[in-house]
Amino acid sequence: MSKQTGIIKEHSFYSEALQEELTLLIYLPENYSPLYKYSLLIAQDGQDYFKLGRVGRQVEALVKNEEIEDVIVIGIPYKDVHDRKEKYHPNGSKFKQYVRFLAHELVPYLDSEFPTYQIGFGRALIGDSLGATVSLLTGLAYPNTFGKLILQSPLVNEDVMNAVKEFDSSSKPMIYHQIGKKETEVKTTDGIIQDFLTPNRKLSQLMSEKGFSYTYEEFNGDHTWKYWQPALTPILKLMFE
Repeated sequence: MSKQTGIIKEHSFYSEALQEELTLLIYLPENYSPLYKYSLLIAQDGQDYFKLGRVGRQVEALVKNEEIEDVIVIGIPYKDVHDRKEKYHPNGSKFKQYVRFLAHELVPYLDSEFPTYQIGFGRALIGDSLGATVSLLTGLAYPNTFGKLILQSPLVNEDVMNAVKEFDSSSKPMIYHQIGKKETEVKTTDGIIQDFLTPNRKLSQLMSEKGFSYTYEEFNGDHTWKYWQPALTPILKLMFE
């Protein structure tokens, strides 16, 4: 793969776990050099994080100002809302396969292709809504592989709460968790209206009891990119300083 820098490149990747061809969006910072080591930020909802979240521009500005360490961003787009739910929802038909793809296929590929740190704290998972849910559950299942988790307004259900309750690894990921105070009536893919705020508050309490390196924030907004996008720069500064 050509290492063109400062822009997003598309790369096709065949997943054995999912039995399908995926398109990876790979952002290498302008100063990219194989002589340096890089942390990885792996984004579910990849297209959204680049287009709506402007994550590439935000990372670039922070790296240039030496406010964060050098970071490569990997975005994993979804095909449509149905595909997204099948892969990201804990009860989705492709959920287990998608988690396996992240831990057993994507990480080894990235470590072989780029000069990464090859340790858990050199890799972060990020996602919004269901993308945050699958990021959290993957991080809890593979705490030695993913040392940082950024959760923007995750869907929290019994599966999520049980996974946190049952987590007992000595390797605890560093977690940033945010939810909007107005996320009391969120319309899901199924058209159901759900309260996201109350379950997230319960999750926050449980996380604190578990002793994670944990930051929790409630922002004054709803379940949209209008609030997730500007939150990224301060989050990235905290997680990659």
